[in-house]
Amino acid sequence: MSIAETVRSIMRELPAGVQLVAAAKTRTVEEIKEAVGAGIRIIGENYVQEAEKVRDAFGSDVKWHFIGSLQKNKVKKAVELFDMIETVDSFELASEINKRCAAAGRTMDVLIEVNSGSEDQKSGADPVSVRSLAENIARLPNVKIMGLMTMGPFSEEPEDARPYFRSTRKLFEEIKNSNIPGVEMRYLSMGMTASYRVAIEEGANMIRIGTKIFGERALKNRTDGK
Repeated sequence: MSIAETVRSIMRELPAGVQLVAAAKTRTVEEIKEAVGAGIRIIGENYVQEAEKVRDAFGSDVKWHFIGSLQKNKVKKAVELFDMIETVDSFELASEINKRCAAAGRTMDVLIEVNSGSEDQKSGADPVSVRSLAENIARLPNVKIMGLMTMGPFSEEPEDARPYFRSTRKLFEEIKNSNIPGVEMRYLSMGMTASYRVAIEEGANMIRIGTKIFGERALKNRTDGK
């Protein structure tokens, strides 16, 4: 199927209220435009520089989410480019976002990234620290917590992700029910190409899909640059 056909197929199967983020890492403007033409309204980018190259080709009806690991020296540019940062995993990073947003006269919507598998090699806040992190970030005036995001440990078997999605949903509900001032737990971002159906079953209302929409990335198009 074409990119457009795939997007329409995915969107037909999504329950009401579930938002689809098209993960556009290394993708061209033409590929992204085909997805947008088929109904995509949120583009996810892993790298600030890649978003900078393509963002101007799209209008204000398309929202941009940062879904990669954000380095502090890229925050100033990220604040200019993105509508949401889904991968805030420390107070230090949130503070830098707050500082840059204050200078730009804006507030940034963010999700706290949860390292749901407590993997040493993965970014994300340890699950036991997420609530206290939310309480601390909530005091920053130019950052708005809108929910949680997780990836879970990599596996080719979608069912392997279920316990990690379930535990993140539990955290989401606990924080939501805590009614922390300044925290609006609206989005639970979980699930990618292989696991999005399981994620939705476990409560995700935002999913991030790249390969299923755009196909496998060609080796020559891959980049390790931030």
